[in-house]
Amino acid sequence: MLSAFLSAFRTPDLRKKLLFTIGIVAIYRLGATLPSPGVSYGNAQRCIEAMEEGTPGVFTLLNLFSGGALLSLSVFALGIMPYITASIILQLLTVVIPRLEQLRKEGQAGQAKITQYTRYLTLGLAVLQASAFVALARSGQLFNNQCDQWPLIPEGTGMPMWITLVALVVTMTAGTGVVMWLGELITDRGVGNGMSVLIFTSIAARLPSEGWTIKESQGWGKFFLVLALVLVVITAVVFIEQAQRRIPVQYAKRMIGRRMYGGTSTYIPLKVNQAGVIPVIFASSLLYLPQLALQFGDPNDLNSFEAWVQNHLANPADWVYIVVYFFLIIFFTYFYVSITFNPTEVADNMKKYGGFVPGIRPGKPTAEYLDFILSRITLPGAMYLGLISILPNFFFIWLDSSQYQNFPFGGTAVLIMVGVGLETVKQIESQLMQRNYEGFLR
Repeated sequence: MLSAFLSAFRTPDLRKKLLFTIGIVAIYRLGATLPSPGVSYGNAQRCIEAMEEGTPGVFTLLNLFSGGALLSLSVFALGIMPYITASIILQLLTVVIPRLEQLRKEGQAGQAKITQYTRYLTLGLAVLQASAFVALARSGQLFNNQCDQWPLIPEGTGMPMWITLVALVVTMTAGTGVVMWLGELITDRGVGNGMSVLIFTSIAARLPSEGWTIKESQGWGKFFLVLALVLVVITAVVFIEQAQRRIPVQYAKRMIGRRMYGGTSTYIPLKVNQAGVIPVIFASSLLYLPQLALQFGDPNDLNSFEAWVQNHLANPADWVYIVVYFFLIIFFTYFYVSITFNPTEVADNMKKYGGFVPGIRPGKPTAEYLDFILSRITLPGAMYLGLISILPNFFFIWLDSSQYQNFPFGGTAVLIMVGVGLETVKQIESQLMQRNYEGFLR
């Protein structure tokens, strides 16, 4: 991997792309630390310190994905999450709405239209999320009423409060639009997928501080043991992420005019983790709903059901939470794979161009064969996603569940970082191969 980066910096055009990507990442991190108008930066930092020392809130995972910008209510507080949510919604609606399905099949022009819809939906979601977070910050619920003495949005700024709140919402929404633009710039003129690189940067920015927190509270012994376990987890994630089942496909020879086409052999790569990290995001979001509902109630006046939710579904160290989280990930893995990979469509496309799986008849038998293989390899992929995702919960139990709900060395964070890292290195290597291909000259 290091040799690929060194070779890329020796290639002039790739070096420009890498430096451009680094520059965009630096701008993104600057916006993540820049406070929004009307927000007291000092009070925000005191509240974050009080949050780390006390009972964590429900937004710690979102704060991790924003690189610590959310709880500070910075310009880029929402980060890339509205865009990710909008992309997932559009992808799910493609299966339901025929118009979107038609656009997806139109190729580049249809994809450009879907991308435009995604941008509009992103800004709409950003307005809703910014309004919700500003309202929670104003009422003190963003930090579980732990820092009422340090108001995030103080009075007495010489401006009516409603103007300050509107300016905050507009600023955070505009920040989301800028983040979306920065991500597209990286995709077009840099290296890697821009949105993935930005979320990778946000998670990586939190690793040093979280690691130092473990060292300060647990000592060097547990700190190095955690690092060793993290290396084992990363190795396992890389191994599974690269694993795939290759279905051989043979194309028959065809005469078109005076030319002979076909007669080639290829394969369909079915990854063990076909769904990626999306099922984990779905399961996390679903488990956050009851916790979010508790945020708007009185924590000192809970009925029996609310108390049960707070003790079990809102506590990552509880076994009920772990089991429900695990099975939700398995369910959403099968659900997402079923809507993103259509064996019937793949079999029809193969039949249209004269392709067939050796030993399997084209058409419906091929679709049934692909569905059979996919259902078998999805189970270990779902189990792998579930086990990796609940690893931080065991760290909560082992270290101290009252301090590490934003533990970044496992689960979703590792899945995203390893996946983005592998994809970026592959893209760099492919571009190097295009420029320095030696072939038979060696």
